[in-house]
Amino acid sequence: MFIVFWRKYSLLVWLGLILVLGFLVTSLASFWVSRDQIRSTIVNQSLPLTGENIYSEIQKDVMRPTFISSLMANDTFLRDWILSGEEDADAVVRYLKEVKETYGTVSSFVVSEKTHHYYYGKGILKTVSETEPRDEWYFRVRDMDKPYEMNLDVDLANNDAITIFINYKVMDYQGNFIGAAGVGLTLDALAHAIDSMQQRFNRRIYFVNEKGEIISSGKNNLLARTSIHQLPGIETIAKQIINESTTPTQLEYTNNTGTVMLSSRFIPEFQWYLVVEQTEASDVAPIRTVFMGNIVISAGITLLVLLISLYSVNRFQRRLENVAATDSLTGLLNRHAFELIYDQAVHEAKRSQTPIAMILLDVDNFKSINDNFGHLAGDRVISQVARMLTNNLRDGDVLCRWGGEEYLILLKNTSLKSALCVAEKLRKSLMAESFQLADKAITGSFGVAEFKEGETLVHFFARADKALYQAKSAGRNRVETLG
Repeated sequence: MFIVFWRKYSLLVWLGLILVLGFLVTSLASFWVSRDQIRSTIVNQSLPLTGENIYSEIQKDVMRPTFISSLMANDTFLRDWILSGEEDADAVVRYLKEVKETYGTVSSFVVSEKTHHYYYGKGILKTVSETEPRDEWYFRVRDMDKPYEMNLDVDLANNDAITIFINYKVMDYQGNFIGAAGVGLTLDALAHAIDSMQQRFNRRIYFVNEKGEIISSGKNNLLARTSIHQLPGIETIAKQIINESTTPTQLEYTNNTGTVMLSSRFIPEFQWYLVVEQTEASDVAPIRTVFMGNIVISAGITLLVLLISLYSVNRFQRRLENVAATDSLTGLLNRHAFELIYDQAVHEAKRSQTPIAMILLDVDNFKSINDNFGHLAGDRVISQVARMLTNNLRDGDVLCRWGGEEYLILLKNTSLKSALCVAEKLRKSLMAESFQLADKAITGSFGVAEFKEGETLVHFFARADKALYQAKSAGRNRVETLG
C-alpha cells in the first residue's frame, strides 16, 4: 500500500516538503535576522543610551548632596571654627541645622579631628572612637586619599535609618586634615528616583558597590543588600561588571526569565556601578508573534497548493489510464501511453532548456528464438529484457514496448553523447543476461537519436529507427546513431 501511494504521490510529497522547508527557512531566517538586529540595537544603542540618561538624572539627584558637602568642607566659617578650638558649639549647631533645612537633606554633620565630637543639627551626637565599629567610617575617611566618599550606613541621628552619607574631608589652609563634614540622603530618595526611571525606560536599574553588593534597586528593594555574586545567571559575569571602567560594558546572561542583556558602568563619584538590564523576550515577543503568524500562513498556503496539485495529478492519472494502457506481457507502457508522456516530456524540456534522447532497441534474431524454442520462450525473453532494461534505467526515464521485440526508451535531460553511453551499457547488460536457452546468447541492436527543436515524434522516431537499421546492417549487437 505504501509503495503504491509513494509511486503515485511521491512528487506531491516532495513538493509539500520543499514548500514547508522553503517557508520554514525563510521565516526562520527573517526571525533570526530581526532578533539579532533587535539584540544589537538593545546592546549597542538602547541600553548604553539609557545608562547615560539615568546617570545624568542620578547626578542631578545625588550629586547635589555631594556639592553641598563640598561647600561645607571648604566653608571658611567651618574651618575657622574647628581651628579656633570649637569654642561656640551653638554656632556650628545652628550652621548644621541651617544646611539641613535650606537644602532639604535628612542629616548634616561635622566631626572634629581634635575632639572627635560628632556635631549635628541638635548638638553633639557622640564622640567617635576607633574602637567603635559604627565609627569606622570616620577613620577611613581620615586616612583615604580621595577628598570624599559616598557611604551607605545607618544614621544614629535618624533612628538608624539606612542613609547615603557623603563624607567630605575638611582640611586646614595648609592642607592638613582637621575633620569630616557632610550630609545624608535617605536611601528611599534614591529608590524613588530609580523606580521613576525604571517605569520610564522599562528597564531594571540598580547600583552595585565594589564588593558586588546591590546598594539600591528601587523602593521595593527586591535586590537590595544581596550580591550579584549570588544571583542566578548574573553570577557568571559578576567579575566582568566590577571592572572600574567608566565606559559602558555590554554583557548578557541567562536565567529563568530567558536571556538578559546588561549594560554597566563605573560611577567614580559614588564608587558604585550603575547596572541597567533588559530581558530579550519583551522586545523579541512581537517578531516571535509575526514568526508564528508566518508559519500558520505558510502551512495554509502549502496545504492549498498540495490540494490543487493532488486534484491535478489525479485528473492527469485518470486521463492517462483512459488513453494509455500498459503492455500485458511486460508491464511496460505501450505506444498510446508513450505518446502522451512524450508530449509532456518535450514541453518540460523546452521550458527547462534540457536535451532529450531516444534509444530504439531491437532484440537480434528474435524469430529464431520463437522457431527454435517456442513462443512461450520468446515471451519469457521479451519479459526478461524488459526487466533488465528497467533495472538499468533511471526512475525518470520512460521505457515502453514499442511492438514485438522492439523497445523504445526516452531519456530526459540527456544529450546524444550520454545517450550513446547508456545504450552501450544496456547492450553489454543484455549480452551478460542469462536467458536459459541452451547457452544461446541474446543480443540487441540499438539506434540512438537526440531530439531536434520543432520535430514531431514521427520524425524523431524515424531518425532513431534509421540508426537502428544502420546497426543491424553493420552486423547487429551494436549501437549506432546517424551522423
